[in-house]
Amino acid sequence: MNTPKAIVTLAAAAVLGAAGGAAVVGVTGDGGGSTKTVIEPAASQPQKVSVAQNNGDQLDAKQVYAAASPSVAYITSNITAQSSSADPFSENQGQAGEATGSGFVVSADGYIVTNAHVVNGASTVTVKIGDGKTEPAEVVGKDESTDIALLKVNASNLRPLQFGDSDKLSVGDNVFAIGNPFGLDRTLTTGVVSALQRQITAPNGFTINGVVQTDAPINPGNSGGPLLDAEGDVVGVNSQILTGSSSSEGNVGIGFAAPSNTVKNVVEQLEQSGTVKHAYLGVQMGDSSSGGAQVGAVTDGGPAATAGVRAGDTIVGFDGKNVLDSAALSGLVNAKQVGDKVELTIRRDGSDHTLTVTLGEQPAGAEQASASGSQTDPQQQVDPNQQVDPSQIDPQQQVDPDQQVDPSQIDPQQQVDPNQQVDPSQGTQQIDPQQLLEQLQQQLVP
Repeated sequence: MNTPKAIVTLAAAAVLGAAGGAAVVGVTGDGGGSTKTVIEPAASQPQKVSVAQNNGDQLDAKQVYAAASPSVAYITSNITAQSSSADPFSENQGQAGEATGSGFVVSADGYIVTNAHVVNGASTVTVKIGDGKTEPAEVVGKDESTDIALLKVNASNLRPLQFGDSDKLSVGDNVFAIGNPFGLDRTLTTGVVSALQRQITAPNGFTINGVVQTDAPINPGNSGGPLLDAEGDVVGVNSQILTGSSSSEGNVGIGFAAPSNTVKNVVEQLEQSGTVKHAYLGVQMGDSSSGGAQVGAVTDGGPAATAGVRAGDTIVGFDGKNVLDSAALSGLVNAKQVGDKVELTIRRDGSDHTLTVTLGEQPAGAEQASASGSQTDPQQQVDPNQQVDPSQIDPQQQVDPDQQVDPSQIDPQQQVDPNQQVDPSQGTQQIDPQQLLEQLQQQLVP
């Protein structure tokens, strides 16, 4: 029998009378104890964030930790009853308490990156960087769609971490996570990149694309902490884990980090204005069997339509990078800013064509695509207020073969008579029971 699993965020809350934390499909908690959220230091100044230039030297775990740990932050959020009740992903609705997490320094003058769910509902936030003292922090801005927040403390001469290029990662690359799992500050764990181009769901229901999967052990309390490569650069922000069951919080070797290229873009905007505008292509798409993202429909008047993209085209290149599937294209678009001009390589009638697209701003009602890559707009939204019971959901959509089905729960119009002969040529045509009864009665009349 399959064991239900749950994908959960890594923030944790210690609440008076109960324990709970934010989650994608539910909330982590221990039913009365406490959990912890981890956030870590990041990279250079938001307004000047750029992919780190390096000489390709590979560092070992000891060297990465020595270089990065002084830039990792321990974040504490004081949650009010009013604000926590507004968070549909918080188990401790209507109760006051304290949540903790991780973060990392991205500028010498005090900017710090963390997950948005670490500071959601907070009346006050404090930060302890490395071995420094605990200081009050201002929430500069949050982007719920990528689950990224930017904080600011009054400080100088901090050691910022650099952002690496998440697009250059390969499966098998060594990675390192630093954070505060279960409150154990500045804990180092190591692993590899297990997979690329995963999709996870932000607390507001938006899909985060291009996500890095890792087996480096991360647990509640690691939220917002950095995932570093072997050059000591941040290639992701640790955000979620897949647990062994819906009632478990522990790591099972599957963790997810928001890609650094997306985070870098978000941080730059948050530092400049406190808000984020997401780039928009304006296509509905799915995966092409031959590779690339196949366009199912084009939004009238949208950027793609204006550039000449048509339904039926397959997008195989974006800004000089190969597009493997629809999820990869969504990630590439999300790493860009509104107004950026990019070249699209499309395949139409067996020939490749290059089109120049000026990316627009994501409409307020646009929704994110599902992880299945179905023919939906890659920036569609789901209802953020929808409550989801993690115990009722298996993220891998597994079915328990031993599950008993209550006949009373079955729609009688969907029941099938095992003796009924089905004409395959009729497809899924429905039969009117009353009409069938009248036909049978007529056949019985002598």
